[in-house]
Amino acid sequence: MKVVFAGTPEFAATALEALLAAGVDVTLVLTQPDRPAGRGMQLQASPVKQLAQQHGIRVAQPESLRLDGKHADAAADAHAQIKAADCDVMVVVAYGLILPQSVLALPRRVCVNIHASLLPRWRGAAPIQRAIEAGDAETGVTIMQMDEGLDTGAILAMQAIPIASSDTAATLHDKLAALGSTMIVETLRQMAQGEVAAIPQPSIGVNYAAKISKDEAALDFSQPANKVARRIHAFNPFPGASAGVNGVVLKIWQAEALMEPTAGKPGEVLVANAHDGVLVACGDGVLRLTELQKPGGKRLPATEFIKGFPLETGRFTSGKPV
Repeated sequence: MKVVFAGTPEFAATALEALLAAGVDVTLVLTQPDRPAGRGMQLQASPVKQLAQQHGIRVAQPESLRLDGKHADAAADAHAQIKAADCDVMVVVAYGLILPQSVLALPRRVCVNIHASLLPRWRGAAPIQRAIEAGDAETGVTIMQMDEGLDTGAILAMQAIPIASSDTAATLHDKLAALGSTMIVETLRQMAQGEVAAIPQPSIGVNYAAKISKDEAALDFSQPANKVARRIHAFNPFPGASAGVNGVVLKIWQAEALMEPTAGKPGEVLVANAHDGVLVACGDGVLRLTELQKPGGKRLPATEFIKGFPLETGRFTSGKPV
């Protein structure tokens, strides 16, 4: 089958690479326009665009796919390119633009999406982070037939994986990207043979995975230790959980919940030494901070961090940055 691929970040590039390795005929790639990035804020091509160019695949980068508004001309040109690509299926992975019905209708067969959740558990922009934050025991990937709703389309394939207590958004992202890339290749193979059934999503168990905001980064140590740990892992690498101590805002990248009783007040540093690392009292239980970063510094294991930033026993941290 001929495929048009739409995606932008590394998660999408992993899927595109798998399709190309499997010999899928990708006739056109859509990705977001180049954006400023890095310290110099130079325009940078998306991972998907870079991969497409390496394989000599034509790339379109419209600002919008809606045929109205200020980007209507660019959208019309993108529509024409998709139509000329004469595709059977359009594969969409973390593209970042809304696909109107006028685009969904262009492939001969269907538009499909790789979504990093066991739908309908987490619909929306941040399913990986919200699954960790909520304490879900498992997550996974859904291959979905797209419609005009927000991740509401019928399910073509689904596979679950466990969420480890040490998983961060970064590690879970990589696991799900690999899983999704394998699943989309198999789903297209089955579609070519007419073996895929579209199953409507359940109407119960729907949750919205709102986009992550920097305002959510501040930790609240009055919460249970396991909840604080999940928040730290959910916000690694973006935006990075933060806490203030003695007037300095630290980034907390890794932690481990020790659900044991403590007489310490929430936020109190109970232990800070080379043997035990950094133990902080929470509203329920104790949190072991295992990776920290001070302003302008590097991410360091706690036992290394305290050599340059002492946290004596009895010192208090605030739940919110100062």
